[in-house]
Amino acid sequence: MKLTLMFREYCSLCHKMRDALQPYREIYGFDLEIFDVDDDPLLEEKYNELVPVLLHGETEICHWFLDAEKLEACLKEQAGK
Repeated sequence: MKLTLMFREYCSLCHKMRDALQPYREIYGFDLEIFDVDDDPLLEEKYNELVPVLLHGETEICHWFLDAEKLEACLKEQAGK
C-alpha cells in the first residue's frame, strides 16, 4: 500500500505530519511518497493552502494535522482486502 503526502520543505506542519506517520509505517508497512507542491504548478494550485495533505490514491485522509482515527481506518480497511 502507498500513501502520498503533499508537502512543502519550509512548512513545519508538513514536517510534523511526516514524522507522525513513521510509527504507522512501522506497524502497517506502507510506502510513503512525498511530493513538494512547489515543484509542480498543478499540485501547487490544487493543494496550495491545504498542505500538508495525506492521500490514499485520490482520496484525502486528512490535511493540516494527522487524523490518526481516519488514517487507522484507511490502513485497516486496506489490510483487510
